[in-house]
Amino acid sequence: MPQMRALLVVNPKATTTNERSRDVLVRALRSEVDLSVEYTVKRGHAATLARAAAESGVDLVVTLGGDGTVNEAVNGLMTAAPGLGARSTAPAFRLPALAVVPGGSTNVFARALGLPRDWVDGTSVILDGLRSGRHRVIGLGRADDRYFTFTAGLGLDAAVVRRVEQARLRGRTSTPSLYVRSMIGQIFSGEDRKSPPLSIERPGEEAETDLGTVIIQNTAPWTYVGDRAINPNPEASFDRGLDVLAVRNLYIASTTRTVTQMVSRKADPHGKHVLRLHDQAEFTVVASRPQPFQLDGDYLGERQKVHFLSVPEALRVIC
Repeated sequence: MPQMRALLVVNPKATTTNERSRDVLVRALRSEVDLSVEYTVKRGHAATLARAAAESGVDLVVTLGGDGTVNEAVNGLMTAAPGLGARSTAPAFRLPALAVVPGGSTNVFARALGLPRDWVDGTSVILDGLRSGRHRVIGLGRADDRYFTFTAGLGLDAAVVRRVEQARLRGRTSTPSLYVRSMIGQIFSGEDRKSPPLSIERPGEEAETDLGTVIIQNTAPWTYVGDRAINPNPEASFDRGLDVLAVRNLYIASTTRTVTQMVSRKADPHGKHVLRLHDQAEFTVVASRPQPFQLDGDYLGERQKVHFLSVPEALRVIC
C-alpha cells in the first residue's frame, strides 16, 4: 500500500517552537508519511502552499503555526481546483485532510478540537490519529469569498484585534493582558457609541438594526484568555450553523456588563442590549459606514457589507 503523501506548512515565526523542535516534528511525521516541508515567507503564503498541495494530490496538509496559519491553509484547501469528477463530492471527501500542530500564542482552533496546547502532545495525538485512521468532519464559516474556522467579527470585536496587531507591530508580545487592555481601551474610546452602525439581514426575517458589534462563532469557545475559555455562544458547534452575539449599543455601562457576562465561567450574555442567534445558515451584516473586520483573529481592514454562510461537512481534520 503506498505511503500517505503529506505537506508540512511551517510558519517560522511560530511562537512556541524553535528550529530544534521543528526538526523533531519533521522526523516524527516522516515516520508515518511521505513528507514535504515548506516554510512561509509572507502573509498569504500558507494558502498558496496548501492550494498547490491539494491540486497535486497530497493526502494531508499539516500546519505548524498559530490560528492565522491555519486559516490561510484552510482557505488554500477550500479554493483548490476540484479533480475530475469531484464536483458532486462534499469538499471534506475530495480535499486533503488537515492536521494542526499548535505553534501560536492562543491556538483557538486546535484547542476547540480538543488538541493539547503543547506541540509535542499535539503531535502525538496527530500521529495516533494517522495510525488509526481517525478523523473528524467539520463545518466552516464563509465570509464573502473567505473561509473561517472559529470566529469572525465586525465592530468592537475587530477593533480590539486591530489594536492588538498595532501593539504587536510596535514590539509588544501577544498576551492575555494585552487583549484585555486593548478591549478596555476600545470600550472607552467612544467610537460608534451614539449611532451604532451595524445591521443583520436574514432571508425572510426583519432586519436587526442599531448594532454596535457583531461576533460570529463557528464553534465554541470564541477565544481563550490564558487557560480560561471565553464562551459567549456556548452552543456554537462545528456540526451546526453559525452562532451570533451582537450588542445593540456601546454605552460604557451596558457594554461593560455584557463583557463581564461573556468572560464569566458560566457565560450567558443577556439583556435588552444583547442579540443572540443560534444555528444560522446564512445572513448579511451591513454597516452604514466602514467598520473593522476580522476573521480567526486576523484583522482584515474595514468593510461595509459581509455575507456570511455556514458550510457543512467542509473539512476532514485529524484530531
